[in-house]
Amino acid sequence: MSFTYFQTFPLVVCHAEFKVGDDNGWIVPSSNDTNFYNKWASGNRFKVTDTLRFSYKKDSVMVVSKDDYENCVSSHPKFFSNADSTIYILNKPGLFYFISGVSGHCEKGLKMIVKVLDSDSPPADHVANNTSTSHNDNSGASLKTMASLGLTVLSSFLGFGLEF
Repeated sequence: MSFTYFQTFPLVVCHAEFKVGDDNGWIVPSSNDTNFYNKWASGNRFKVTDTLRFSYKKDSVMVVSKDDYENCVSSHPKFFSNADSTIYILNKPGLFYFISGVSGHCEKGLKMIVKVLDSDSPPADHVANNTSTSHNDNSGASLKTMASLGLTVLSSFLGFGLEF
């Protein structure tokens, strides 16, 4: 009788932290770039358990409904923070609607829609091949790419395959 020995390894869950707006942070965009944050968000790939870091001064960040986002209504937020630096965990797949709670800032473009993919969604080719956006360094995507590469190397070294 022969036995096969299988060694088990703990499951490693990786997530990325994205700095909203890159070096700009969470500020009212210039009047000629009011879609800045949606362009930034569309240039990134967000998954469940990833985090968003909002850095701001004398402002706030809120998660609101789609209707409140479209109308810049801040009276019934699902989430609110005004702590100058906020980390928000993307805890489920779907769309998240973020706005500033400071009067007039949302109307000036301080708002953003983030699409979160399920954790087991396959990665898009453009994330692995493009680690920067047109407006700034996309360090969040770079970190995710490096983590995927590191896990691929680790899995090859240990003799089992992982798919990303």
